Amino acid sequence: MKYKEPVGLVGGGPVGESAFELSQRHVKLFVGVDGGGDALLHRNMPPEAVIGDMDSLSEAARAAIPADRLIAVAEQDSTDFEKALERLEAPLILALGFTGARLDHELAAFHGLVRFPQRPVIVIGAEDIVLHLPARLTLDLSAGTRVSLFPLDAVRVAIEGLEWSFEALDLHPARKIGTSNRAVGGPVRLRASGPGCLLLLPHSALEPVIAALAQSDLHSPPGRAGAMGVT
Repeated sequence: MKYKEPVGLVGGGPVGESAFELSQRHVKLFVGVDGGGDALLHRNMPPEAVIGDMDSLSEAARAAIPADRLIAVAEQDSTDFEKALERLEAPLILALGFTGARLDHELAAFHGLVRFPQRPVIVIGAEDIVLHLPARLTLDLSAGTRVSLFPLDAVRVAIEGLEWSFEALDLHPARKIGTSNRAVGGPVRLRASGPGCLLLLPHSALEPVIAALAQSDLHSPPGRAGAMGVT
């Protein structure tokens, strides 16, 4: 499924009004991820499609959504979020309903971001946004904006424009993380040696992040060579 405009992905988890309204400023097309199809119908928004193994989509939703918009994927080696990311291409994907309920589902969504580093995906939670850190990213952030880096793999990151900046910071999920740093005001430049790190910011940073992602250097898909050094 290829789209020339931004797309919203809606999962079956809780979606607060503020998060949904935030997403609607940037996307008009919404795709349900399994039970997320019900969430869209409850908002009187028929989904463009529903992707997943369909174990959470209600019978009422199945009856209301045209059969050609139901993309059932039976395999159980990936989550429904990953099934959607594998089959969806768009210049921007805003994902809602993947945080705030079951912790295993939330962690699985973060794992999905790392599995598909070539996709420009931003997960919107109740207060924060989360994205996979590209190979190179330059953000224009207001002074005091909270910036957190959380690695899911070993990765080296160069950081400029934060209160605690580093030419090369080695992050690892079991040894070194980078939470609660702060922007000093102006450009924030981040460079990652490879995939595997999440970037977390408050809702107020969504527009700068969207603008920056459009100009960023995303990582290569798994199995292809990517940037391996911070320079």
